[in-house]
Amino acid sequence: MTVESTAARTPRRSAGSKAGTTGTKRTTRTTAKRDAGTEPQLVQLLTPEGKRVKNAEYDKYVAGITPEELRGLYRDMVLTRRFDAEATSLQRQGELGLWASLLGQEAAQIGSGRATRDDDYVFPTYREHGVAWCRGVDPSNLLGMFRGVNNGGWDPNSNNFQLYTIVIGSQTLHATGYAMGIAKDGADSAVIAYFGDGASSQGDVAESFTFSAVYNAPVVFFCQNNQWAISEPTEKQSRVPIYQRAQGFGFPGVRVDGNDVLGVLAVTRWALERARTGEGPTLVEAFTYRMGAHTTSDDPTRYRGDEERQAWEAKDPILRLRRYLEASNHADEEFFEELETESEALGKRVREAVRAMPDPDHFAIFENAYADGHALVDEERAQFAAYQASFADEGGN
Repeated sequence: MTVESTAARTPRRSAGSKAGTTGTKRTTRTTAKRDAGTEPQLVQLLTPEGKRVKNAEYDKYVAGITPEELRGLYRDMVLTRRFDAEATSLQRQGELGLWASLLGQEAAQIGSGRATRDDDYVFPTYREHGVAWCRGVDPSNLLGMFRGVNNGGWDPNSNNFQLYTIVIGSQTLHATGYAMGIAKDGADSAVIAYFGDGASSQGDVAESFTFSAVYNAPVVFFCQNNQWAISEPTEKQSRVPIYQRAQGFGFPGVRVDGNDVLGVLAVTRWALERARTGEGPTLVEAFTYRMGAHTTSDDPTRYRGDEERQAWEAKDPILRLRRYLEASNHADEEFFEELETESEALGKRVREAVRAMPDPDHFAIFENAYADGHALVDEERAQFAAYQASFADEGGN
């Protein structure tokens, strides 16, 4: 399957500011004392103002990028954001049961997604809509699960993009096992596993780190640190920056500005190259921000302030690249106008595709729970049927 995308993939290569909460001040003081003189290093190639900065270690991984590819990255982010906004609106209109927005995380996903090769394998969570776009999964196929009409709308092996994983952190184990398998097969490819800062507290992630390090698995652990695990800030997930956790398992970690698509592209290319050439796992922490709610069932105003979001809005990944494109004369107004038209067309196509989907089968949840049926399930089904019937009007319609 293919989607409307022009940003070139990486060529195939041969082997070779926090919201105040109870206890925040004490946590902040402890962290400041512990990290005195050891501020986390942040890889950044493009500043929030859209200025290109030099980096001796990572510049070479984007040295050959063309104006066309830069426009492609920008286009990917714009279209991904438009699709995401449409999905949020569809949920509010009752067309989807739930939606997990990626708003603000476009650079982290597009940059890393475009760093992969066709033969690499991706294990996502449930928010990697931009990575799915890069892997050629049609956006409308992502929405069937959130509408409740399927368990995933694509064949994972057709795009090397696994189905969305709702269980927090479990996909890192799947990715590690798959990576160990391709290493034994002698394949010249890599695996990348996505997870959030909250998932970094899961035991599954720690086990994945252990196994990947011991068996030198060709896997990249890509953590999108969007600062909040639902309502819990990162400081309650880790006493040290997340990327530094890799040291305890014996492999490198790096923190990259997750709103800098060039920086993310470069760092992920580096990490994937390490994996392909037998150097083992890497932990990449994309330091970004979730601009919206955790999901459409969440209310972020209950646990974080407007000033925090406003500070991160100034670091918007799309605006950042646009400033660079304009300053470098790599894109003109016609390009942006055409992209706006294309963006609206994508939104319309997705909206029509969702509304053409069947309504969810309200009783499907009771099927296949037990092979031979179960008295308790039968009782629950009958209770649910009575509940549904209570909504019918007197005429039975």
